[in-house]
Amino acid sequence: MFRYLISITFIGAVIAASGYFFFREYWEHRYDELIARQARVYNIDQRLVWSLIYEETWFRAWKIGAAEEVGLMQVTPTVAREWAKATGLREFERETSENVIVFLSDPERNIQVGCWYFEKLRERYRGLPAETAMTLAAYNAGPSRVEEWSRGGGATTMTEAEFIEGITILSTRAYVTSILDRYRKDK
Repeated sequence: MFRYLISITFIGAVIAASGYFFFREYWEHRYDELIARQARVYNIDQRLVWSLIYEETWFRAWKIGAAEEVGLMQVTPTVAREWAKATGLREFERETSENVIVFLSDPERNIQVGCWYFEKLRERYRGLPAETAMTLAAYNAGPSRVEEWSRGGGATTMTEAEFIEGITILSTRAYVTSILDRYRKDK
């Protein structure tokens, strides 16, 4: 009887562990095709977009943040409306004005708008040594904060490590560091 219980427990543990592994693999990669497609459109490394989504929501498309950010990439309603206006398509403008939460809850639309916004931010820092860290910090805390954090060190010569060290909001510093670590882990 005791051997039977040990065997059942062992088999149950193996099934649970393999179920967790396969569930996690599915969960974390179910949007890979959407991420790759939108990252290509905006010329962003798809691993960076994946790492950002991992950090923002761990792939929960329904998540709404404390400041009303919506979906996988935690896009704000303001950014969605700005994107809709930039497209020039009245249908998107109508949808974002009527129910922006529903609009941004669609994973493909959320990733599209999030990548557009990321690229728009990145234009400010393109070619700088800390380009990626600055863009991530701006995505998280806003461009005005990035200006504040890079003013003293001179953004044109400031290394990524120097910029990250100068981030005064600890949650933003952790956010940037975590995404960069995950992004560069298997690069």
